[in-house]
Amino acid sequence: MILAQLTDLHIKEEGRLAYRKIDTSAALEAAFAHLRTQTTRPDLVLFTGDLVDTGRPEEYARLRTHLAGLDIPFFLMPGNHDDRAALRAAFLDHAYLGREGDRICYIIEHLPLRIIALDSLVPGQGGGALGEGQLDWLAARLAEQPDRPTLVALHHPPFATGIGHMDQIGLADSAAFAEIIARHPQVERVLSGHVHRPIHARWAGTIASIAPSTAHQVALDLRPDAPSAFVLEPAGYQLHHFTPGAALTSHTAIVGDWAGPFPFFDEEGRLIE
Repeated sequence: MILAQLTDLHIKEEGRLAYRKIDTSAALEAAFAHLRTQTTRPDLVLFTGDLVDTGRPEEYARLRTHLAGLDIPFFLMPGNHDDRAALRAAFLDHAYLGREGDRICYIIEHLPLRIIALDSLVPGQGGGALGEGQLDWLAARLAEQPDRPTLVALHHPPFATGIGHMDQIGLADSAAFAEIIARHPQVERVLSGHVHRPIHARWAGTIASIAPSTAHQVALDLRPDAPSAFVLEPAGYQLHHFTPGAALTSHTAIVGDWAGPFPFFDEEGRLIE
């Protein structure tokens, strides 16, 4: 199976640019167009938060218009820029989001790889937390199927990246989260977004990763006091490839109209098989 992970869309109302510079809607459509060029169609698209920029109903309405053109099953998750009530109201037909309550957490069971989606949104804050109740829920769900390969997803990464201003708004209860993940070796990967860069780390006995944004990227500046800034590097998304009995592998796709693919030839012009 192939899971496409898209994150940090930051969709705005029509006519508005993110940070007065980025047309996030055009960027998302470009990402969808690039996704359609994949020679193997993804089985599922998982959007790991910051679906819109300010959580306004008008932004979710525009997001819904974009998603109407996506011909692959998809699931939505909230990030710190989202609003749970507005998200649920805009996607009433997505029953997994629930109708009320605090957290939007759910399990996707019908694929070879079990997917557990968590909610790290703390309203009014850039940083995130899972909370004791959701952590208990996660521990119980992992204990139900200890031998089934599982992927856990959330918006805020559970590890420090070295990008100081983003680490300051990271996951507050990452240590408690790590204790649970470390007890469950069936967790193949922990996926996240938030930092707008492709980053990987060994964490809690597994691999934790961050996908790039479909729009703008956070500046790669590892000084502890680096200012908060973004760059217009190429957008991207990740493809997670899983075969039962084999390793889960992850690939970062860079959005763009790139030349190729070209066959390989040696110096004499002979095709290299």
